[in-house]
Amino acid sequence: MHVVILGSAAGGGLPQWNCRCPICSLAREDSSRVRPRTQSSIAVSPDGERWLLVNASPDIRQQLFDNPAMHPQEGLRHSPIHAVLLTNGDVDHVAGLLTLREGQAYTLYATSGILDSVNANRVFDVMAADVVRREKIALNHTFEPVPGLTVTLFSVPGKVPLWLEDETMEIGAETETTVGAMIEAGGRRLAYIPGCARVTDGLKQRISGVDALLFDGTVLLDDDMIRAGVGVKTGWRMGHVPMTGEGGSIAALADVEISRRVFVHINNTNPVLVEGSAERMSVEAEGWTVAHDGLTLSL
Repeated sequence: MHVVILGSAAGGGLPQWNCRCPICSLAREDSSRVRPRTQSSIAVSPDGERWLLVNASPDIRQQLFDNPAMHPQEGLRHSPIHAVLLTNGDVDHVAGLLTLREGQAYTLYATSGILDSVNANRVFDVMAADVVRREKIALNHTFEPVPGLTVTLFSVPGKVPLWLEDETMEIGAETETTVGAMIEAGGRRLAYIPGCARVTDGLKQRISGVDALLFDGTVLLDDDMIRAGVGVKTGWRMGHVPMTGEGGSIAALADVEISRRVFVHINNTNPVLVEGSAERMSVEAEGWTVAHDGLTLSL
């Protein structure tokens, strides 16, 4: 299995377009200290030729440009992207669908809860129905979006996308609107969970023994954004478990058998983004990799 982390940042990327927090400022001034990052997305292939895109970032055009394996290979119109899978309906995971509209055939997979929210917004009709097939996938049902690559979607604690929030919103519920993906090929297993509000016993059992885990690394501490002075929401309020602190993912997953652990979907205020920082070294000492755009895994 070939895995490319196309985008490793949370919504807005790094640096965010209007942010002058210390980390965003450093990313503009010295990329050797803080690598700029695009918004969350990965690509997975069983053979390096046919690819599944997992989440369509607003930065998808640049991400595909930066990865030659995903360039057109033949004729006047072609793409190695055979399918797209969504793990939630957040803007940073669906807005890129508007870029993937140039008459290119592929299948869009998602749970009914996620796909219904996409279908309800007519702007996504730019993906012509006779070109892009939309297929609803039931939780815990294994399907094959690319020959030789199977996927099983499973619910994780989360919340509805920001643009669908109302007074009935529940944080931490396990529904069809926030899911993880167990991706398998050639006897190898990858768990991709870019959004998760809490590490449960059921989740730990689900991912035990995987060859690689790409997991929600939005915040280091629950109040990262408040500490940085650029927001008032906690990680929990946004539907993301912190890396450290009470209920943090590092401690919660420490006893789970996982061959490789990688944090993805990292917010611009998370201090682990600074190369050589105490926070980065602390996370790495626990056996975790902080993802960057272009990081590849061969499983």
